[in-house]
Amino acid sequence: MTALTIEARAEVWPLREAFVISRGARTAAEVVVVEVSDGEHKGRGEAVPYTRYGESVTGVLEDIRALTGRVSTRADLAQHLKPGAALNALDCAFWDLESKRTGKRVVELAGLTPPTSKVTAYTISLDAPETMADKAARVPSHSLLKLKLGGAGDEARMRAVRAARPDARLLVDANEAWTIETVQHLVSVAAECGIELIEQPLPAGNDEALRHIERAVPICADESVHTAADIPRLVGSYDAVNVKLDKAGGLTGAISLVRAAQRQNFKIMIGSMVATSLAVAPAMLLAPEANWIDLDGPLLLAHDREFGMRVENGIMYPPVPELWG
Repeated sequence: MTALTIEARAEVWPLREAFVISRGARTAAEVVVVEVSDGEHKGRGEAVPYTRYGESVTGVLEDIRALTGRVSTRADLAQHLKPGAALNALDCAFWDLESKRTGKRVVELAGLTPPTSKVTAYTISLDAPETMADKAARVPSHSLLKLKLGGAGDEARMRAVRAARPDARLLVDANEAWTIETVQHLVSVAAECGIELIEQPLPAGNDEALRHIERAVPICADESVHTAADIPRLVGSYDAVNVKLDKAGGLTGAISLVRAAQRQNFKIMIGSMVATSLAVAPAMLLAPEANWIDLDGPLLLAHDREFGMRVENGIMYPPVPELWG
């Protein structure tokens, strides 16, 4: 078998405007891109190292480059890397390489249902209630909005956006900012506002507390779920899980997580970090399994890479082979 070469690099993609959540703000997407080549074909993958999970761009690059000459197949990767950004970038690059070698799309190779098109959530960053309402009103073509919340002021934020967009479907993401004392009241407010889903209201580790509140709106785990191994302990605390390739360790891990979640009757959200279309493309393959997709990262960029994901009126279409898979 021809020896594989693995190349990894960091890229910085400026955002249209600051992306703000409860833990801070960013003005650019810092991603790691991997290329795996057999000398004739080349596969690509993209990942986002996330400080919340103890990752850095430098550390992920080091982990990837250390594997040169040590892996020859996608199955080898899990022997050397734990689930996270490095494994995601490499796993997706190997899937793409296999697609290029065989002339088959990854969706066929993975035995998945071919995706068609699906409405993606569009994120409204954390801000003052009136500012978030104004931003929501300015994107009437997006029928599904995801509001980033941050604790104090969240009741006003939900009510303001609902008043500004009575037509929209709304999701909210607290990014661990609510407390055991406030969560029940804010869930009730979310229900009054007709919100479909509340994502990660409490800090990861406080999952048990959610068993004891009245969940008038379904609650989705994000920071509390990474891989299929997490699913058993979430039963009874959550109603849905947010599947992200950067947490699960690539498309391979994400497929396992989706299947494990489905066996326990969890609803599924397919999400991603703020990244380019190269990172979103593999996640889009799981859209047929999802109740919601939140893959708007490329829409938040000042510009996307060539052959980027097509999104029209909030509807995302499957990736073209020139991009990935």
